[in-house]
Amino acid sequence: MKKHNIEIPVTEARYEELSDAQRHLTDLARQYTSNSYAPYSHFHVGAAIALDNGEIVCGANQENVAYPSGTCAERSACYAAGANHPGARFERIAIAARGTDGEYTAVPCAPCGACRQALLEYETLAGHDVEVLLCGRDKVFILPSVKSLLPLAFTEF
Repeated sequence: MKKHNIEIPVTEARYEELSDAQRHLTDLARQYTSNSYAPYSHFHVGAAIALDNGEIVCGANQENVAYPSGTCAERSACYAAGANHPGARFERIAIAARGTDGEYTAVPCAPCGACRQALLEYETLAGHDVEVLLCGRDKVFILPSVKSLLPLAFTEF
């Protein structure tokens, strides 16, 4: 038997410490929390994806009373990017959330498992690491790749 330890590199930054490109994507993810339709959970999530063609595609979570018919912000954005910009590769994604109190979450919110797997496939298609920005109220967690969010991922596709 062999034991493996998995370490996930996470950089914690203040908004002011981000690059211009990172700040712009963070701003869009936060803005798109207002496009969320979340009458049941009251948890509003926005996502913004920078593509290698210079485009940025955004999404917001969309709920439906017929659970699980809704979709998360991250998949909303990545599927829109795939449908509207075929062949473009993901470069970076920012994710922001507002909690049930209407305020941005103090601790940055990470994607659910289904979103992690969907995003990982787009990272694989990109052929390189896709930076992940998890945006909280006062801090941003920066991860070097989607795979760092899902280290024991299903990759046989």
